Amino acid sequence: MEAAILINEGKADRAEVEKALGSAGISGAVELVAGRRIAARAKELVKQGAKRIIVGGGDGSVGAAAQAVAGSDVTLGILPLGTLNHFARDLGIPFDLDQAAALIAKGHTRSVDVAEVNGRTFVNNSAIGLYPLMVVDRESQQHRLGRSKRLAMLVASLRTLAKFHDHRLTLTSGEGRSVVDTPLLFVGNNDYSLALPAAGRREALDDGRLCVLVMRKKGAAGFLAATFRALAGWTRRDDMVTMDGLTHLRVDIGRRHLTVSIDGETVEMTPPLDYRIRPGALRVHAPKATRTRRGRPSKS
Repeated sequence: MEAAILINEGKADRAEVEKALGSAGISGAVELVAGRRIAARAKELVKQGAKRIIVGGGDGSVGAAAQAVAGSDVTLGILPLGTLNHFARDLGIPFDLDQAAALIAKGHTRSVDVAEVNGRTFVNNSAIGLYPLMVVDRESQQHRLGRSKRLAMLVASLRTLAKFHDHRLTLTSGEGRSVVDTPLLFVGNNDYSLALPAAGRREALDDGRLCVLVMRKKGAAGFLAATFRALAGWTRRDDMVTMDGLTHLRVDIGRRHLTVSIDGETVEMTPPLDYRIRPGALRVHAPKATRTRRGRPSKS
């Protein structure tokens, strides 16, 4: 099997990747690329006629490659080399490098959804409010202090909650228009489970809908309490609003620029923000889909 191979340069050793792919019968030059360059390099490969691109890294790297690949006939292979690897996990891709390479070599593909905001593709989720601020703080600590991603995020979470505030957002969808004050708007690529032990997981990546959660206006203590209730499966009607079945959502705010998180990274965007789902836009090497029944809070 021939493939173009892009590896986030900070995530793995070239020789280790070449060995795993070679053992699986996959050939192709392994390129070590800076994370910020993956989207551009993948786009170049698509223009050059690549039929299969393998990306190695975390969710940010996968999302960057998907930006170029989605909507084309190019198949994406994933080597989960990041810290969390949510997209690979929800697809059932093994985290072991040799096993992930072997899965790609089998050649089985699925067509799954991606979402986008103002033309920027994401494979997991995007958020406005508290979470992007936490990510900015986390990235700053990692660069300045060399802290691990997990430790930096813990510190960032505590500091962000100390500066807790709401955003006034105007939401427009097929259900109409509403103005909300919220500390956090979450938009996911397909439905997310909230309650433990499946919190943060998706049972499907091909349902063709956005997962939109809007936390109700609360103080920091109320926000934490609502979060713990959601994890325990005890969500109350005054904790959050869920907007079900949406394929498009417009978000506006009285600002020229807004910090938005996309697959765990932050970008500055110009409102309004147009979110939409792209059903079946991404062809990916993954096991056959299996689904289990998972609950989520009712619409309120």
